[in-house]
Amino acid sequence: MNSSVAARFHADLLDENFAKWRDDPGSVEPQWAAFFEGFALGMAQSGAGQGAAGAGRAPAAAPMPPPEPASAEPGGEALRITQIDPGFRARVVRMIYNYRSLGHTEAWIDPLSLAPPVNPKLSYEEFGFSEGDLDEVVASQFFAGGEPMKLSEMIGLLQEIYCGTIGFEFMHIHDSEIRHWIRDKAEARPGPWEADLAAKRRVLKWLVEAEEFERFLHQKYVAQKRFGLEGGESTMVALNTLLLEGSRRGVEEMVVGMAHRGRLNVLANFLNKPLSVIFHEFSENYIPDLVCGDGDVKYHLGYETGREVGDRIVGIFLAPNPSHLEAVNPVVQGMARARQRLIGDTAERKRVLPVLLHGDAAFAGQGAVAEVLNFSQLPGYRTGGTVHIIINNQIGFTTMPADARSSVYCTDVAKMIDAPVFHVNGDSPLEVAYVAALAMEFRQQFGRDVVIDLVCYRRHGHNEADEPAFTQPHIYRTIAGKDSTATLYKQRLIAEGDLGAAGVEEVEEAVRGRLEREHEAVKEREASGQNGGAFLGAAAEVQAEYSYDAIYTGLKEEKLRELGRRLVEIPEGFHLNRKVERMVIGKRAKASEEGGPFDWAHAEALAFASLLDEGYPVRLSGQDVRRGTFSHRHAVLYDAENRARHIPLQHIREGQASFCAYNSLLSEAGVLGFDYGYTLMVPGMLICWEAQFGDFANGAQVIIDQFISSAESKWGKPSNITLLLPHGYEGQGPEHSSARLERFLQLCAGGNMQVCNLTKPAQYFHLLRRQVVRPLRKPLVLMTPKSLLRHPGCTSAEADMAGTTHFQELLDDDQLVDKPERVTRLVFCSGKVYYDLLAYRNEHRLRNTALIRVEQLYPFHWELVKKIVARYPRANKKWVWCQEEPLNMGAWSYIGPRLEEAGREGTRVRYAGRERSASPATGAKTIHNAEQRRLVEKAFSV
Repeated sequence: MNSSVAARFHADLLDENFAKWRDDPGSVEPQWAAFFEGFALGMAQSGAGQGAAGAGRAPAAAPMPPPEPASAEPGGEALRITQIDPGFRARVVRMIYNYRSLGHTEAWIDPLSLAPPVNPKLSYEEFGFSEGDLDEVVASQFFAGGEPMKLSEMIGLLQEIYCGTIGFEFMHIHDSEIRHWIRDKAEARPGPWEADLAAKRRVLKWLVEAEEFERFLHQKYVAQKRFGLEGGESTMVALNTLLLEGSRRGVEEMVVGMAHRGRLNVLANFLNKPLSVIFHEFSENYIPDLVCGDGDVKYHLGYETGREVGDRIVGIFLAPNPSHLEAVNPVVQGMARARQRLIGDTAERKRVLPVLLHGDAAFAGQGAVAEVLNFSQLPGYRTGGTVHIIINNQIGFTTMPADARSSVYCTDVAKMIDAPVFHVNGDSPLEVAYVAALAMEFRQQFGRDVVIDLVCYRRHGHNEADEPAFTQPHIYRTIAGKDSTATLYKQRLIAEGDLGAAGVEEVEEAVRGRLEREHEAVKEREASGQNGGAFLGAAAEVQAEYSYDAIYTGLKEEKLRELGRRLVEIPEGFHLNRKVERMVIGKRAKASEEGGPFDWAHAEALAFASLLDEGYPVRLSGQDVRRGTFSHRHAVLYDAENRARHIPLQHIREGQASFCAYNSLLSEAGVLGFDYGYTLMVPGMLICWEAQFGDFANGAQVIIDQFISSAESKWGKPSNITLLLPHGYEGQGPEHSSARLERFLQLCAGGNMQVCNLTKPAQYFHLLRRQVVRPLRKPLVLMTPKSLLRHPGCTSAEADMAGTTHFQELLDDDQLVDKPERVTRLVFCSGKVYYDLLAYRNEHRLRNTALIRVEQLYPFHWELVKKIVARYPRANKKWVWCQEEPLNMGAWSYIGPRLEEAGREGTRVRYAGRERSASPATGAKTIHNAEQRRLVEKAFSV
């Protein structure tokens, strides 16, 4: 038979035996079992699980039956077993692989269990061994250093490594290099728990500090909410180990995010926030320093500090957070990315470490977790890997895991990015320290996320006033009779002779003494009428009040033209798309040379270019922002033949500031939170987040409500984040018309942010520049156009952006400026509807109506309104607010009372717009057109 026929014969035989082996490994001859076992393991270890055996097929590339020599151990390693038949060999391979894959399911990681779980798939009988086989001597070149041992000893060692109080979960990872690295670390001897005496003493101190702090608060401030760390004190071991190990491995800063549980302990014992400040915040007479705003509860506050580690100072930033679990995650990532930029850590990203602490129920349940995990390797959002610590209380408020998730572990969502998971018993603090050190080493080695599942418990209820026995009576009987982690660790140290009872007592007394001294000092200060501590410690920033003083942002004409030329320079040999060349580059080149007209996207590009030229970096982020949802921006140009990229804004001049435009993942809350966090750390930078359509911003409502609109008032954290939200009624239906302007206006108070709806590209140009040039930092929410992007009337001239020009909060009617005495009706409006009103007025030749554009809705410029309306002495009664949105939406509820207050006595503002509606807009173009026509007509007749 020829070679091809032979190959086909052997391929068929291979498939037949593989199908039998897959269903029942014992149904094929031993040499076949050994071959398939080794091949399957090798494929899994090499990351090729999607082909061949991974797809349920035998290895098609093997034309001949397998040879009988040594089978492959996981990762292509040779298993050296002497005087054992091939079937036995295959079963040993399978056992080792299963322990590496499933050992964590037998690990004793639950501190509330009386014994470790048992997984029948790890019993030696499962692998076809009998009791008589346990004395067989086996050896593996790459397991236990090749040391020959009895099968029973190998099983014992595998149990010790993979089924102790650490559960290594890593075999899901596709990258074989990473799998092998973790395997080698796990199987290294001596074991990870064999720490030196100095390390053991450090761990004792961290545990005692954590336990005594909670006990002290529990005794001194009875029934006050503090969301204590009792039951999860090993969290402090993990954090402090990350600090020490991170400093040793080049970490200079840590940016930390966490929920409220354990936060006070972290503030006191990790960030070293003065105890006097914390104790004062518990005082019945405590009044926060309100120069920053309204303040927040003590277990939401952030803090910034520097920790001395050896001869280094490591900066630590704890982000403030709301009660909305996991919402702070993207904010922390943005903060970390910004810090990496500031200290020049953008190549390897090893000097700034993001750390996120999670609850088990929240990590499994909150969608923000998956969004942020998806950041981890994206060019515009990666931070070099995050260390995630799950404070796994095994409960969410009153909800048990069986009701809280469909997955086996709360950490399973992290497998989507191939993150290794180290499950560890919280009552084994030395193992917690080892796992934290391993996680730190892994992050620095691979620049990837890693998860520590710190399995612990919650000694009290959801808070200290809650009674958990109502819903979990059995568990809380167990907890009530259980020794604390610190107590168990002290007993362990004493039993092993590492420390005597007197040494333990010395550590405890030192911690208790400090707590008492600080508490007495606070009592004395309060008794004498002194303030016991600052509002937000080192984290607060106080700004000047909002001012309407003009910020002149115009440029010299020659500078505008120079920037315009830079924006249309195309490298030699770059094959520009013909439509882009004609409709974008050609049009912009002509406008720059002739002084206009400039459309919206061109004005934006000039604003960006001018800032970059002046040394202000620009970051543009969001879905499809490089081209723009409406194919208007083209900030990134693509070669039509090879898709090479050219970014004109990166070629303004040598030494310019950096420009970045990132098409984001399909996320709103995560990406907006990231960009917001970025702004907290880099004040002199324009950071814009653009929604694909404005109404999609409601997917990020928690970031808008809990951070953007209120963070300065709650936490003294100003931001100049800019939100670009496409808005306007063009008959595109309920989901592509409204950016929900009314919701932003409802959030406005105390000068907390700016909300604008513009009508001219020059206004956009000035507003973007003002956002960075002005020292005052406030979020900017901007309703941006869609149809106006190409509207022939929505353009500006060079003169509008040159010289001493600036942004104007209101625009008077420039067509009736010479004859205001004719005007008897004032129609106020904002945004796109102005052009519909203008077209109607021109069509009907109405000269008694002035159109006044409110470009900045909030803060409302009272004086400018009064100044403009004073020009129209005959317009006493007929004031109209016209909007496209329904009566219960848009700006009407906000603007109506303000216009009446700004008007003359007896002025009543009338409404012209759509009727009340549950939906923002109709889905029928015909109905839309009729509604639009009626509201425009009404503005001139009501």
